Amino acid sequence: MQRSAVRPSPVFFGILALTVVGGLLAAFGEPRTDDTMTVAGVFILVVGGWALSLTLHEFGHAFVAYKGGDYEVVSKGYLNMDVRRYTDPVLSLLLPLLFLLIGGIPLPGGAVWINRWALRNRAFASWTSLAGPLTNLLFGIALAVVVQLVPMPVTLFIGLSFLSLLQIATFVLNILPVPGLDGYGAIEPYLSPDAREFGAKARPWAPLILFALLFAVPTVGATFWEVVYWLYGVCGGNAYMARLGGQTFQFWR
Repeated sequence: MQRSAVRPSPVFFGILALTVVGGLLAAFGEPRTDDTMTVAGVFILVVGGWALSLTLHEFGHAFVAYKGGDYEVVSKGYLNMDVRRYTDPVLSLLLPLLFLLIGGIPLPGGAVWINRWALRNRAFASWTSLAGPLTNLLFGIALAVVVQLVPMPVTLFIGLSFLSLLQIATFVLNILPVPGLDGYGAIEPYLSPDAREFGAKARPWAPLILFALLFAVPTVGATFWEVVYWLYGVCGGNAYMARLGGQTFQFWR
C-alpha cells in the first residue's frame, strides 16, 4: 500500500481534540451525576467518541476494500478519515445522534460505497463488511481494558465505560444478519442469486423494522441489551459504571 494512501484529515484530529477536551472536563468534575462540569464532560466525551468510532468504522470498511482491490476508495476520500466523507448530514449524523440521545442505541450512522465487483474474491467482500463492526468491538475492548488498568477519576471512568458499552452495542447491532447491516453483508457473497435479490429488495426497509422492534417491543429491546451487557462483561467492562455514565450522559432524564 502506498504510504500516501492514508492521510488522516484535520477534521479527524479536531474530533479527537474535542473528545479529549470532554475527557478533561469529566476528569476535573465533581463525582456527582448532576455536576455541571461532569455532565458536560461526559456528554462531549461520548458524542466526540461516537463520532470517532463512526470514522474508524467506515475507515475500516474502506481500508480492507482497498487491500482487496477497490482502489476507488482513495479518490472518494474514504482513506482520509474525514467523517464528512462517510455521512449524509441528516440521515448519517442527526438521526443516529437523536436516537442515541433518546434511547442510547447507537444506530449505524455512516456509509462507504464499495465497488464489490472490484474486490478480488468473496472472502475480501466478507471481510470488508466485517471490518467496520470489528473496529467497534476492538475499540470497546480497548476502552474497557484501559479503565480497568489505568487509575483515573471516577467521573472519567463512567464516561469511558459508557462509551465502551456503546461500542459493544454497535458491534452487536451491526453484526446481525439483517439486510442493510454489516452482518448480512458478510454472508451475502455466499448466498444464492435468489437470496441476494431478496436481500437487495429488503435492504431499504429491513433495518427500519429492526429498529422499530428494538424501541417498540420491550422483549426485543431487553434481549438486545442482555446480549450487549453479557458481551461487555466478557470484554472486561464494568456494567455498573457504564450505567452511571449513561445516566450522566442523558442528564435530561
